[in-house]
Amino acid sequence: MKVFLIAGARPNFMKISPIYRESLRHETLDCKIVHTGQHYDYAMSQAFFEDLEIPEPSFFLGAGSGSHAVQTAKIMVAFEEVCIREKPDLVVVVGDVNSTLACSIVAKKLLIKVAHVEAGLRSFDLSMPEEINRMVTDAISDYFFVTEESGIKNLLKEGRAEQSVHFVGHVMIDNLLYQAKKLENGDQRFPASKLKQGYKDYAFLTLHRPSNVDSKESFDEIAGALNQIAGEMPVFFPVHPRTRKMMEQFNIKFSNNIILLSPLGFKESLFLWKDARVVLTDSGGLQEETTALGVPCVTLRENTERPITIEMGSNLLGGTRKDSILEAYRKSLSRDVKEYKVPPKWDGKASERIWKIILNT
Repeated sequence: MKVFLIAGARPNFMKISPIYRESLRHETLDCKIVHTGQHYDYAMSQAFFEDLEIPEPSFFLGAGSGSHAVQTAKIMVAFEEVCIREKPDLVVVVGDVNSTLACSIVAKKLLIKVAHVEAGLRSFDLSMPEEINRMVTDAISDYFFVTEESGIKNLLKEGRAEQSVHFVGHVMIDNLLYQAKKLENGDQRFPASKLKQGYKDYAFLTLHRPSNVDSKESFDEIAGALNQIAGEMPVFFPVHPRTRKMMEQFNIKFSNNIILLSPLGFKESLFLWKDARVVLTDSGGLQEETTALGVPCVTLRENTERPITIEMGSNLLGGTRKDSILEAYRKSLSRDVKEYKVPPKWDGKASERIWKIILNT
């Protein structure tokens, strides 16, 4: 069985890596990684793939940046050529990026089955491009692999067949637990090691969502809250290139106690945030990862498509206004970490469940 695993941005590779590694246990599976090149940092080093223990992609589509329409169209044209030539039996897409949408549409029009990993997540905010990608992909997929129970409810409400919806857990957590174990075993040779040793308490920040950084008003509000937090503890901030560009354009000034870092690899980032007093983020994946490890998290958004992290985990919605962010930050510090719970099936075995279902249907 020939299977294409689709990745368009760095977080996608974190999600497909455990799926790929698990596929090696099955002689009947021939998995090929397709890198659409959607992410700005598509020229990834060999070390990146070695870190995840996956091979370099078999196919690189070279989509590059552009508007949503331009990028999606480039991916579709390039992926169609590969599918016609290679004739895969199944296309596995993950998450909610433009590559997810583009490759699922191409596959279905070529009568190739599609499996959506992280299916059914909904923010119910149609101003988010990711929400459109999620909804369209789920409208045409054949397999729906769900990370949390809200995904089951959303898919059934939207008319998906119950026998096609599978609650398997979360492949991102598979990768997280795999990498965390490697850190425990002494794999901690990072430039950030000395930085971490210099502080007892610190916050960890990621900020890149266009709705947060492309608006001067929103960015000013968030920066104001972060600067106040930095007065209480240092903030480690690996800066996304998009965010750095907008910092310069809007003349956003951060406190000297906000330590600006270059973008970090997955493992080095994990090395820092897993011991943070609090994580502040607008990332979807980090909401889930902090929940899995019981690290306090404040999400710098007005909504989340991952409600389980709020209901069971360590996550609090902070919004994007200075006052609401500070309120959530203070509340996160006052909570008892012993009360945090890990969602069902976030046990590192999601990839195993996914292949079992595919091979038995």
